Amino acid sequence: MSAENLLIVADSERDANMLYAVGMFVPDPFIFLRLGDQSQIVLNDLEIDRGRKQAQHCQIVSLSRCLQQVRRNGAKARGFAHVIRMLARTHGVKKLLVPETFPYGLARELRRLKLRLKVKSPQFFPEREFKTAEEVKKISAALMMAEVGMAEGIQALKNAKVGSGGKLYYHSVLLTSEKLRSVIDTAVIQAGGVANHTIVACGKQGCDPHEVGHGPLRANQPIILDIYPRSQKTGYFGDITRTVVKGRAPEAVRKLYHTVRAAQDLGLALVRDQAKGKEVHQAVQEFFTKQGYRTGRVRGRMEGFFHGTGHGLGLEIHEAPRLGVNSDSTLRPGHVVTVEPGLYYPPMGGVRLEDVALVTTNGARNLSKFEKVLEV
Repeated sequence: MSAENLLIVADSERDANMLYAVGMFVPDPFIFLRLGDQSQIVLNDLEIDRGRKQAQHCQIVSLSRCLQQVRRNGAKARGFAHVIRMLARTHGVKKLLVPETFPYGLARELRRLKLRLKVKSPQFFPEREFKTAEEVKKISAALMMAEVGMAEGIQALKNAKVGSGGKLYYHSVLLTSEKLRSVIDTAVIQAGGVANHTIVACGKQGCDPHEVGHGPLRANQPIILDIYPRSQKTGYFGDITRTVVKGRAPEAVRKLYHTVRAAQDLGLALVRDQAKGKEVHQAVQEFFTKQGYRTGRVRGRMEGFFHGTGHGLGLEIHEAPRLGVNSDSTLRPGHVVTVEPGLYYPPMGGVRLEDVALVTTNGARNLSKFEKVLEV
């Protein structure tokens, strides 16, 4: 890391930059300061001992002692702003770089206390884009949690029985998106992850890529399963999507599926050092068009391929770099990206396949191990 004067005030449960900086989960907002080449975190007494064990690369500062010093200095208001000013002045620092998400009220108070703040953008820690070998292991572990959930979900579909109207029954109970989601999420939890908004979208519901799905699941229709858990231990995400049909897929769906799979193979082949994210996406889009699958608005809604080909994966589910029409990213070794083309046509339903790839000097290494099978 470069020797910049940095300030973050956030909790590390939800703020990826804070978690990256300190490497430990803290549920309430706290102060991270990097002054020169020294990192320090200001913790309340509840977190002090844990911080000394889990954030050994940081100097641990007691919030209560800081507040006592602020009081002795005669400050009328005693909060984070006065603590930050005191610590900055101790190091002779008058200007701090903050992330785009920095609290506005606190920023206003710090400026009133004569500390200059400047937003560092677009990325507060540019090095977060490039995953170390240890980070790749953490992402792979989270991806395995997703694959455990996928295996349980598909097994439930295999064991389901087809009832009247093509509705599926599991253990003699109607199998719904909600029920299958609970099966998947429970498996993810048991594997050490936290699943959130797992997608189980059947038939036409799958044509809205972020529709989580609801109601009965049916045979002979495509079911999109998109699972993106966060590791409870590390905070890193995994991400995987498969599309399956319980029973026999209609010929149109079968053709759709194999076209998406070929597009994904193309995308994975193009993910390499110096590849432009926009160009990878354009190649996938052009492939779909050449295969006769056009993208556009039909009767007021989008059809075809109308989302990005992929996104970076790490401490956030969606982060840099991007593979999309508006991307300005250039892929480099250490980038971890999803490759997830899809086609969506309401008469047939949706099909999406998603793997996770590590960019290396020799191309892309697919970190996803889960098989791709249409009919189960």
